[in-house]
Amino acid sequence: MTETPPEADSGTPAAEPVAAPVRFDTLALDDKLLRAVVDSGYTQMTPIQAKAIPIVLDGRDVMGAAQTGTGKTAAFTLPLLQKMLKHENSSASPARHPVRALVLAPTRELADQVANNVKTYAKHTKLRSMVVFGGIDMKPQTAELKTGVEVLIATPGRLLDHIEAKNCNLGQVEYVVLDEADRMLDIGFLPDLQRILSYLPKQRQTLLFSATFSPEIKRLAESYLQNPILVEVARPNATATNVEQRFFSVATDDKRAAVLKIIRERALTQAIVFVNSKLGCARLARSFERDGLRTNALHGDKSQDERLKALEAFKRAEVDVLVCTDVAARGLDIADLPAVFNFDVPFNAEDYVHRIGRTGRAGASGLAVTLVSRDDARLVADIEKLIKKKIELEPIELDEAPARREPRPERARRESAEQPALAGDDEPASISRPARAPYRGAGDGARKASADPFFDRPYEPSSTAPPTWESAPTPTAVAGVARGLSPNIKPKRRVAALFGEKATETQGE
Repeated sequence: MTETPPEADSGTPAAEPVAAPVRFDTLALDDKLLRAVVDSGYTQMTPIQAKAIPIVLDGRDVMGAAQTGTGKTAAFTLPLLQKMLKHENSSASPARHPVRALVLAPTRELADQVANNVKTYAKHTKLRSMVVFGGIDMKPQTAELKTGVEVLIATPGRLLDHIEAKNCNLGQVEYVVLDEADRMLDIGFLPDLQRILSYLPKQRQTLLFSATFSPEIKRLAESYLQNPILVEVARPNATATNVEQRFFSVATDDKRAAVLKIIRERALTQAIVFVNSKLGCARLARSFERDGLRTNALHGDKSQDERLKALEAFKRAEVDVLVCTDVAARGLDIADLPAVFNFDVPFNAEDYVHRIGRTGRAGASGLAVTLVSRDDARLVADIEKLIKKKIELEPIELDEAPARREPRPERARRESAEQPALAGDDEPASISRPARAPYRGAGDGARKASADPFFDRPYEPSSTAPPTWESAPTPTAVAGVARGLSPNIKPKRRVAALFGEKATETQGE
C-alpha cells in the first residue's frame, strides 16, 4: 500500500484526498511533546511528517522515503515518544526503565545527531534516552545503560558488543527504527542486523526511513516488516528541487583550482568537499590549508572524539571547508550550508543523492557542484539513471593553470641537458659554475670547516713500518690467542683433506 494521491484517468483532475494536517498542534500529541517542538522553533509539519506520524501512531509498520533534509527524524521520534508516555515514571530502579525503543543508525555521527533530537523532544518528559557507538570507551556507556533507558540509539557493531557483555536486555523492545535503511540493509550491515533482530521480540513495530529505496532493498525490508505501508512524498531517489546541481568537466590536476575559483566567485562562506578515499581526504585538507582556508578533515581513520570536534567546529562556522568521506554523507543536519562539492564522483550513485542532501535543507536553497574527469563517465551515467535526469557537463575556465611538477626522470634529464658540459682549460670564461652551498646540519648555523692540520694532510705511507702481511699471525697463533682469551671459545675443527687424508687434529667432544 502506497500513500500517494489517486491519478486521474481523464483530463479532469482527480478528487483530492483529505488534506493532511500541516500544524503539529493538530496531531494527537501530548502537551509535553508539543511544547518541546515549539521550543525547537517548529510549528508546521513537512510532508513526510504529516503522512507518517498518524500512521505510526496507529501502530502500523512504515517504510518512509523522502528527500534528505525533510525531517524524517521527527517523523518517527515524536510518535514513538507519544506511545511510550504510558510507561513514563520517575523511579530510580533500572527495572522500571527497560529499553522499549531501539533506533539503529549506520554511522556514529548520525547516531549522535538522532540522540540529540530525541533528547530535545523528550526534555519535558521523564523518558530516558542514550546513544552508544564505537570509537570510544565502553565503560561510561555500560554505567549509563545499567541505570536504565527507554530509548536506545546505537550503531550495530557497538550494540552487539554490549549485548554480548550482557550490559543491556532487548527483551522488552516494542519499537524498532532503522534510520538510513538502505545502508543498514546493505551487505556490510546485514549480518549484524540479523543478529540484533534475533534478540528482539517477534511482536514489535518496525519503521524504516531513508532517502533512497532500490527495488532490491524494498523486497529485503519487507521481510522484516508486517504489512508495511510505503510512504513516499516524492519520486523515489529524487533530489531536492531547491538545490542547484552543476557538473563541470575538469582535469584531475585542476580540481582543487576549480573548487577555489567557485568558492571565490560565489562568495561561499562554507562548503563540504566529498572525496572517495581517506588518504585523499587528508591530503586535500592540507592543500586547502596551504591555500589559506580554514580546513578540517573528517574520515574513518580519525577517532570518534576528533570526528565530533571537527563536526562541531564546522557547525560553529570556525571552519570554512570540511573535507570528508561518505561517513558524513548521510543524515547529518548542518543548518544553512550553502554548497557541497563532489571532488570525486561517488562510486555508488545513491551516495550522490545523500551527499548533495547536506545542502538545501529545510526548504533553503543550495549549490551542489560535481567535478567530472575523463575517467568518471560510467559513474556519471549511473547517476543519470538513478535521478532520471540528463546531466550536461559544463567547461570551466581557470584563472591560471597550476604548476605541475615534472616526473623525476624527466626533470633530471632536463636539468642535465641545461647544464654545460665539463670543459678543460679552454672553457669559455663566460660560463660560471655556482658554488655549492655548505651543508647545514640540525644546528642553528652551518657546520664549521675542519682546521686540524693532521686530519687535513693527505695519507703518506710510512717507509719504516713493516708490511702488514709480514706481521700477520699464523692460524695456529690465532687459535692460541683465542684459546688464551677464554676457555669458552673453541678453535675451528680441522677436517680431513681430499683422497681420504686423516685429520691431524680434531676437536674433543
